[in-house]
Amino acid sequence: MRDPRLLAKPPVCRLGCLVLVRNRRGDVLLVDPDYMDGLILPGGAAKPNEPPNLAAARHLHAETGLHLRLTDVVAVDFTPADRHLERLNLVFDGGTVRDDTPLTVPPQQRSGLLGARFVPVRDLPDTMAPSQCARVTEALANRTLPVLLHGQRID
Repeated sequence: MRDPRLLAKPPVCRLGCLVLVRNRRGDVLLVDPDYMDGLILPGGAAKPNEPPNLAAARHLHAETGLHLRLTDVVAVDFTPADRHLERLNLVFDGGTVRDDTPLTVPPQQRSGLLGARFVPVRDLPDTMAPSQCARVTEALANRTLPVLLHGQRID
């Protein structure tokens, strides 16, 4: 049963779906957006009614060419409204890829990205904004949590 009061004015909150991918050396995959200073994890906003793991996989593929199945979350980060809407960011565990895994970044005019690269963990504070670096550091330290869809684990 749908209560029309719940749908009359839904809450405004963007769902960010990010991916933590490492290579065998432990370096972290980051993208370089042209619209902000510093590097960030690949990912982006989910579309309405899009499962977050599929949104994260879609953005990862579009930004880097990597096609990974994402089933576990390593961090949840709430960001209050500032110049953007409030957002809840889920960081998915993208696992480890080979050091020679090719990355395919679309042209800047289409993607808004200047590039993508693996960055050693020790260099993260010098390449990311403090809040972005803190998110990655926490994600690296955490164990995974399963993603559920209607109470069922996504495998």
